[in-house]
Amino acid sequence: MELDLKDYIKIIRKRIWLILAFVLLCTLSTGIVSYFFMEPVYEASTKLIVNKSSEQQGLQQVDINSVNLNIRLIDTYKEVIKTPRIMDKVAKDYPQFNLNSDQLIKKVRVSSVNNTQVMTLIVQDNSYNKAADIVNAVSKVFQDQIPSIMKVDNVSLLNEATYLENPTPVKPNPKLNIAISLVVSLMIAIGLAFLMEYLDDSIKTEEDIKQYLDLPTVAMIAKIKDEDLLGTKSTASSHKSGQVGELTRATIHK
Repeated sequence: MELDLKDYIKIIRKRIWLILAFVLLCTLSTGIVSYFFMEPVYEASTKLIVNKSSEQQGLQQVDINSVNLNIRLIDTYKEVIKTPRIMDKVAKDYPQFNLNSDQLIKKVRVSSVNNTQVMTLIVQDNSYNKAADIVNAVSKVFQDQIPSIMKVDNVSLLNEATYLENPTPVKPNPKLNIAISLVVSLMIAIGLAFLMEYLDDSIKTEEDIKQYLDLPTVAMIAKIKDEDLLGTKSTASSHKSGQVGELTRATIHK
């Protein structure tokens, strides 16, 4: 059976309260969890620059080949940073972190912008100060160890992560979480509404009879309400007592 736009709108209107209730429940739950139960996560970063080695620095003209080499080395350095050779040294020199090399590797993220000689080291933690300490430690150890690993001395620290009085957490983002929950729950609720409509094969209205059976409606049996039954009993009592009056309503029983 093919449905047109009016049928889709009709199905949504038919189950609008179910859709609204589901969306409201999901968004409220997401907001409560985001604001009151999820721990804030802070991010600290340092920047390293890959440039000429100390023996080549000075008043010499910049060599484009050397720059290109340094840029290509960044991909190698990004892998070297996240190795036990570096992280074991960090874990040994900074036992106050209470982290082993595997945990440090998972915490550190290294990124770079194409065609630049700058690398960014990023660490996230529930404590901003601890994140800053870890990323500074990894940067310093890498800078100290790279000459012995690559036999070159071309890594310099551009800036360290500094302590902030009021750091802003990067996660969770309650407003973003609520917006995502709103969109996703709305899609799920509408999908459930269409699924329920598809599984519901009962006939309820004249339109259903015409649509599914292609037959005209000869008669309808209306649902009898409690007040209708009370009115019927009162009329019957009046007839039994010999009272004759004008009937304002007639009820048919089978």
